[in-house]
Parts: sequence; structure tokens; C-alpha cells
Amino acid sequence: MTTRSITDRLGGLAFGGDYNPEQWDEPVWKEDDDLMRRARVNLATVGVFSWALLEPEEGRYDFAWLDAHLERLHANGVAVDLATPTASPPPWFTSAHPDALPVAPDGTRLTHGSRDTYCLAAPAYRDAARRIASALAERYGDHPAVALWHVHNEYVTLCWCDHTAAAFRQWLRRRHGSLDILNEAWGTAFWSQRYTSWEQILPPRATQWHRNPGQALDFRRFWSDEVLTAYREQRDAIRAHSDRPVTTNLMLPAYQNLDLWALGREVDLVAVDHYPTAPGLDAAADTAFAADRARSLGGGRPWLLMEQGTNTVYDGDRVLGKEPGDILRHTLGHIARGSEGALFFQWRQSRAGAETWHSAMVPHAGPDSRVFREVTAAGEAVARLGELAGSTVSAPVAVLHDSDAWWALEVDGLPSSELGCHAELRRAHRALWDAGVTVDFAHPEHELGAYRLVVAPALFLLSDAGAENLRRYVTGGGTLLVHHAAGYVDDRLHARLGGYPAAPLREALGVRVEEHRAVRRDERIVLSDGTHGVAWSESLRTEGAETLAVYTRGMLAGGPALTRHRFGAGQGWYLSTRLEDADYGALVGRLLAEAGVGRDVAGLPAGVEAVTRHASDGRRWHVLINHRDDTVPLPLPAHDLLADTTAHTLPPGGCAVLRMP
Repeated sequence: MTTRSITDRLGGLAFGGDYNPEQWDEPVWKEDDDLMRRARVNLATVGVFSWALLEPEEGRYDFAWLDAHLERLHANGVAVDLATPTASPPPWFTSAHPDALPVAPDGTRLTHGSRDTYCLAAPAYRDAARRIASALAERYGDHPAVALWHVHNEYVTLCWCDHTAAAFRQWLRRRHGSLDILNEAWGTAFWSQRYTSWEQILPPRATQWHRNPGQALDFRRFWSDEVLTAYREQRDAIRAHSDRPVTTNLMLPAYQNLDLWALGREVDLVAVDHYPTAPGLDAAADTAFAADRARSLGGGRPWLLMEQGTNTVYDGDRVLGKEPGDILRHTLGHIARGSEGALFFQWRQSRAGAETWHSAMVPHAGPDSRVFREVTAAGEAVARLGELAGSTVSAPVAVLHDSDAWWALEVDGLPSSELGCHAELRRAHRALWDAGVTVDFAHPEHELGAYRLVVAPALFLLSDAGAENLRRYVTGGGTLLVHHAAGYVDDRLHARLGGYPAAPLREALGVRVEEHRAVRRDERIVLSDGTHGVAWSESLRTEGAETLAVYTRGMLAGGPALTRHRFGAGQGWYLSTRLEDADYGALVGRLLAEAGVGRDVAGLPAGVEAVTRHASDGRRWHVLINHRDDTVPLPLPAHDLLADTTAHTLPPGGCAVLRMP
């Protein structure tokens, strides 16, 4: 079953959120029915944290209360995204299986009293998860209310217990085959770490100092595969009884415990949760960053925003509210980039419990509130966009994202704590977003020939296959920008000898990095073109590349900092320092111009976000969001689906979805 079949079942794009009726009583349920109709809710996620009610004791299920709510929602025109409740085992489970509680790296066993109190590798937990998934699917597999299955919730919890150790050793046996190969891969000749039996190997728990980096990387790969296996077990148990699509909600913040590309191949549609981490324009850019990642993980297929905060923006140790209009703007920011709707966490703000102060569609103040009025306006807007269902988004530029490279930059012992993947991915995407360009994310080993520009911001680890693929991309006519510290290690975390980066990429870039030099926190590097670098610098020699800017001070003075190599039919650019944001934006703008990439919708000024969705029959729509403080004239008046009239201008903070002729 495809994503399109979900929108067919809903009669348009999805709008709604997590619904927890078990927190309330019958008078509130009746009000919910009325308010959901007012807000145009057509999809509710049910059962995410309901294990204790669904299975009050081991092996005894109570579905009567869920039966009643599914019937009520269905009668009210609301379809259900039915979740398996396995992210939060009930107290009886942890009492019966204390060995299934998670263990921290320092050996501390965590206790019940929160969510995610389980070890994914514990056999008792996995058995219980399969059983309840199967029981739910057997009962509700063909229920008319169920449009989608939602396995688990936010697979992010790690564990270092003995169950994990046993599973890790099994995984290592399959991956490496022999201890000799493992010892070579992990470089255990260093610090006398050579293993002589599999039983000696543990997860990378707390140690005296640096943990073995190869062990740490393999553990992250192992855990990702463990999650995939656990997901498949529940998914397959559901598929035995139901033909409705199955997914799970991915988290896309600064931490990453999964190979998102791998999980994207396993779900029937990619679904993600997103909460901005800064207010204002930064929140809009972060929304675009998350949405472009989500679309890319499914190979460009339509996807679904499973959670967003109604009135929540995280800002360090503060939880901020959204500005008036942001609920619609953020919702459309996701829909513009391919989401088949927008869901929130949650429908009604809890009056008790750990997330009492998490915002919701119906706040503590009730429906007579700014938040609910904006929710209702957003629901009405989404209801007008049904014709976008199934349409897709294309992008002329790709940013490279590899889970292995991400994890490689999290191991101990790197020369700078400022080497990291997430921040560099966001910086690259932000520069492209500011330039009005829609972006895909891609793996270094993906086919890249369709992109006019590829940006590689954080490829510290680069496989031989990835390096050869990037060489082939440049040879074929592509423009490639590679950031500093790229290709320093292979996929075993072994340093590349003879100079960085990996040999095929070196050839495409026409440079050879001999030495890296981390930069003091308070130091700014001055380059010959007037730009400034921070955090990192490198001593490199050109081997065919043209030098475009040089270092002007210190031991690197006169040495290349920014280079361009015309190679085959394309160009390979190398940037050996981290440019300050404005300078980096200017460089990206130059590359876009040379690659012939303009704004996604021509004729609009900076500050107007614009993305085009395309239907297979040739129809297209421009989704516009004005982040400026002034009214912007539209270059081509067109019918605005939101206002149901011809739009000529876009007011400050305003939105439009234009049906193009």
C-alpha cells in the first residue's frame, strides 16, 4: 500500500495529532468530537503510550476501551494511525523482567518511572513487543478506522547491558567472521587491546580514558541494525493481519542512533518528528532542514510529519512559544517539501504527568485561545490542499549525509571538539535555504548525476566506494564542494595514508592535504580574498587544482585555503577551513551561479521561502511563505488555494499555495 492510498482514505492531506483519550473522561471526549470537527482533524495517532491499559497483566489484553474510541473517531470522520505501545513498557513488565531495564555506559541500571525503560536487545522485551503488536493487528487489521500503523515511538534508546553485549558479539561474528579480522579492523595492537576470545568483547562502556574508536563505531552500526530487526519483527507481525501501511516516527535532531537511510528503506512511508531548536527565522530554516531530510530518506517519495510542537520551540534550557502565525507557517514549511500533511503532539494538553507543559492543539486554556484558533486556521488551510496529495518535490542540489561519517565524528580522541556532523549539515543547508534553493540529502554512494551541485560538509569518514562515486560525479560534469577534514579515514576508521582525502577524491579535487591544524576558539583566520575562517585549517598542496584564496598569516601563510579543480567535465572545489557564515553563504552563492542554479521560484526576493510541488500529470504548485516584514508582489498572479482567489501579493508573514497554469 502506498502513501497515496492513505490520502485517498483521508480524502486529502492529513491533519491531526497524538490523541490520548485515556487521560480524560466522557464529557471531554464529547467536546473532543466537536473540536476535532472544527479543526478539520482527519487523522489521530492513538495508543502510543497505552501498554499498561492494553495489557494490564502479562498475556491478558483489554481492548474494550480502544474498541469504543476507534468506533467514536471513525463515526466522527477521523481516521486512526494505530500505534504499538512498545516505547513505554508498564510497571508489571519491568517487575517481572528486571534484566530488561536499560543499563548506562557506567553500569548503572535505570529504573522504571519514565518512558523508554527497556533494553531493545532483551529477549523478554522483544517477545512482549511482538506479542502485543500481533494482538493489536489481529484485532484491528481490517478495522475501517485504521489508515496507518505506527510501530513503537522514536527509536532512540541505547543500552550497554549484558543482553546487549551478547547481541553485539553475535553481530560482530557475522560482520567480521574472525577475531583476526576484528582485531585488524579495530586496531587492537594499540594499547594491548587484542582479543583472543569473543567473550572478552563488551559494548563500549565507561573506560579510564578514550574508548577504542573502531569498537565505538561498530557499536553504533550494531545498534542501528538491532533497531531495524526489532522494527521488522513488529512490522511483519502487523502485516500478517493487515494491508494498511506501516511506519515508525524518526527523530531528526542533533543526535542520531540509527542509519536513517536503512530505516527509510524498511518503512512504507517515512514519518518524522520535528521540534525547532531556535525561534524566528532560524525555526523556519530548521523546519526546512528537517523536511528536506525526511523527503530524502524515502527516496523522494511523499512522507508524513508525524509530530510537531503546536506552540513549542526549544532554545537551550528554555521552551519558548511560537510567534503568531508560526503554526501555519511551520505546517506549510513541511507540506511544501513533500509531507502528506501535518500532525502534532498532542491533541489536548495533559493536565498531569511528565509532559504537562508540552504544548498541544487544545491548550490548558481550552478552545477559546489563540493557539486553538491558529490550529483551526491551519486545519482549514490543510483541508484546502487536497489536490497536492501524491505530488513530489525535486531539487537541483544535494548535501551529502552518511550515518557512518556522523558516528565517526563522535568517537573519542579527535583533534577538535568542533568537528561534528549535524552543525555542518545545518550550515550547508542554511546557506542553500537562504539562497532560495530546494535541497535533497544523499549518501556519498548514491547516484548523484541528476544534481548540478553536491555539497559534502562532514565526510571525515569516506568509504572507498563513496570516494570513487564522488570522483565519477565530477568527471561526469558535476560541481562538488568538499569541506575540510574530508576523507581522513576509511570505513574502519583507519587513517588514510599518503595524504588526505581518499585517493579517488584527491584526484577529483586536485589537492593533497598534508597536515591539519585545529584553530583556537578565539582565533579568526584571514584569507587573501577578505573572507575569514574559524575552527580548522589545513596545510595542502595543489596537484592540478587552481588556488582561489590563500592563508595570510602564520605557518600556513601563502598556502592554499580554497581551491578549484577542473576535472573531466566537472569541477571539484575544496575548502580547507570553516568560513564564517556570511562568507560561506557568498561562496555557496558563487557555486550556485556557476552551476546554473537559481531560486526555486524566480522573481521573488530573499526572505520569501518558495518550493514547488509537482504532480505526475504535469500540474504544479508553488508553496510560498513570506518571512519578510513587507508585502511582496508576486511575479505571476495565480490562484491561491488557501484564499480561494487570485493572489497578486504576499503580505508580511503571509502564506500562499499557488496553482500554476
